[in-house]
Amino acid sequence: MKFFKRICVVAALLMATQFSQAQELRFNANHKFKIVQFTDIHWISDNPASEEAGERMREVLDAERPDLVVFTGDVIFAKPAADALTKALAPTIERGIPFAVTWGNHDDEQDMTRAELSAFIKDMKGNLTSHTVGISGETNYTLSIKSADGKRDAAAIYIFDSNSYSPMEKVKGYDWIKHDQVAWYLERSKAFTAANGGQPLPALAFMHIPLPEIRDMTQNQNIYMVGTRKEMVCAPEINTGLATAMLSAGDVMGLFVGHDHVNDYVVDWYGILMGYGRFTGGKTVYHDIPQGNGARVIELTENSRDIHTWIRIKGGKIINEVNFPSDAQ
Repeated sequence: MKFFKRICVVAALLMATQFSQAQELRFNANHKFKIVQFTDIHWISDNPASEEAGERMREVLDAERPDLVVFTGDVIFAKPAADALTKALAPTIERGIPFAVTWGNHDDEQDMTRAELSAFIKDMKGNLTSHTVGISGETNYTLSIKSADGKRDAAAIYIFDSNSYSPMEKVKGYDWIKHDQVAWYLERSKAFTAANGGQPLPALAFMHIPLPEIRDMTQNQNIYMVGTRKEMVCAPEINTGLATAMLSAGDVMGLFVGHDHVNDYVVDWYGILMGYGRFTGGKTVYHDIPQGNGARVIELTENSRDIHTWIRIKGGKIINEVNFPSDAQ
């Protein structure tokens, strides 16, 4: 009974919050658009260690004042899922910032399915999370960023559900992006391109589990890489060609994932910046990335294919700043 009372109180507080930003995503008057990526929060209700994640999220959001927050999976790590999810999302919702979620492999291991998790957050203020019917996964959808004058789509964001664990006994490890998800991406990309006068619309992509290409590129001694690498890439063994589809379509400029807690590097994969966010969680799970938890920040410029990105950690410190593609040339 106490649990339900607590949920009602938190929900009432969230509903009463004054929201400062509109739901429509738009480049600002300076033609900039800023995204904060939170990943692997692993919130456990009533565990004081989760407060480290809450503190860091509040600190990052107050410093960066982003236009959008993207949660790239493993938001929660214990029952009751509803309570943990409410608390993990609270710093963003309290500040009136639009947000988008894709689920990780641990989110639906508690007491709610992926679909139930999505339904639970559906009416939360600022929520832009959606679902595409008819393809694999729960959180596959796109977001459009309007031009500063609001007259056209100036950029796109692809959110992918990277699924969970391999469904095949003979293939160990993690699940993979399915062929229907790749086909969906190509259809959406084609539509965005057509609406943009035949030119690929500048785009970013987010998911939880890294693609095999992120693992494979670390074997290249000549690759451009910035950030921390302290863990083997936990990518699926099966590659269904999403990265190749992105390269062919020509729209995606950057792909950002989570999953591996002590990696935060990015690499240049044939002109696409691929890599990790910064582990955001507290000590509810392994937590030994140098200088502690934080977040990746990504800034886009209207009518440009440049990405400005950095990591913000405790105390407001900024590390691993990248201007792509200029820094890689």
